[in-house]
Amino acid sequence: MSRRNRWLTILSLLAIAVLLMTACVPAGKKATNKLEMFSWWTAGGEADGLNAMYDIYKKAYPSVEIVNATVAGGAGTNAKAVLSTRITGGDPPDSFQLHAGLEVEKYDPAKYLQPLDSIYTAEGWDKVFPKDLISLLKYQDHFWGVPVNIHRANVMWYSKDVFDKNGLTPPTTWDEFFKVADALKAKGIVPLVIGTKEGWEAGHTFETILISVLGADGYKGLWTGKTQWTDPKVTQALETFKKVMTYVNTDYSALTWSDAAQYLVDGKGAMHIMGDWTDGWFTSKNFKGYGWAPVPGTKGIFDALSDSFAAAKGAKNQANLESWLKVAGSKAGQEAFNPKKGSICARTDCDPKLFNTYLQSAMQDWAKDAIVPSVVHGAAAVEKWATVYKDILTTFITKGDVKAAQDALQQACKDNGVCK
Repeated sequence: MSRRNRWLTILSLLAIAVLLMTACVPAGKKATNKLEMFSWWTAGGEADGLNAMYDIYKKAYPSVEIVNATVAGGAGTNAKAVLSTRITGGDPPDSFQLHAGLEVEKYDPAKYLQPLDSIYTAEGWDKVFPKDLISLLKYQDHFWGVPVNIHRANVMWYSKDVFDKNGLTPPTTWDEFFKVADALKAKGIVPLVIGTKEGWEAGHTFETILISVLGADGYKGLWTGKTQWTDPKVTQALETFKKVMTYVNTDYSALTWSDAAQYLVDGKGAMHIMGDWTDGWFTSKNFKGYGWAPVPGTKGIFDALSDSFAAAKGAKNQANLESWLKVAGSKAGQEAFNPKKGSICARTDCDPKLFNTYLQSAMQDWAKDAIVPSVVHGAAAVEKWATVYKDILTTFITKGDVKAAQDALQQACKDNGVCK
């Protein structure tokens, strides 16, 4: 065999070897030394908290490159649409943010997600996550996400400076709220600030009013069919919300929730109903002049949600993904993340001394209050129902038609097979 032919033979064999090696790695699953993490945490305390957890991961796995894939928008308004397209299109991130509860139904988990039962058992999470959260995390008898926190939705933040200067105390009932609001309005101060730009904020505020009027059991019954949306108390809640909206900033439709919270920082607004990620946002702004109280009428009730991280089926970086989930569920990871995020640990063994005064109070309330699931934040209802709910409330704050809104809410309940 000539030298030229020998070289051709060697090159041919090398080409065949490369083709065989390539064939062993399925398309779309080629391993890299990366970890792609998808979330909607892009600013303030939420970004600071996520970066703190990334730091924990990087120290343990310094050779792994974290691809921080984020899509801005509160409550995942924009991110969920992008995520659905990627998952169904066969290009999922390794792990992605998922609200604990019925939101998982949106992603057809049996088809697109990895069940995480084995990692729960191996890490002993059934012993360190509270029972209320464990029940929320299970769907079709499997765990699909690892929770990193617990948030409270029914918090009324207020400017201590505005309240002190005007001799006011935080209202505990809606009657008290309207008296306080009238006093503030007379002084040219916006009583309640709200931003509805992203389409979920009105629904968030209204769910806290529903809880205040119906109580814990009545509110939970809305999502199981025990309470009908035609109930007179729902009418009362809508009427209350309609009146509340007469005391808000006129530019609400142009603002996000954090834009609205800026009113308190600037001393131009008095109260703001929003989840306790606001605490993390205030902290990131170095703003300390705020106080907090349960939304009027909701003392003793904890409107709960939890952020978790899911594992995509067909993840490109399986080993790195599993390492990330272990960090997300770990004591060290959650103690790094939550004080900055403005949330409390999903675990029950975190050190309270690491948390500020507000978050310590949230820990105490979580331990003793009645727990109800947030609808806007993925816990109480499937995504398509929650989306219709949010749309109805967005329309309601513009038109103020109580009957039309109540009829639409009842119909949405029927459409989802819960109401008769």
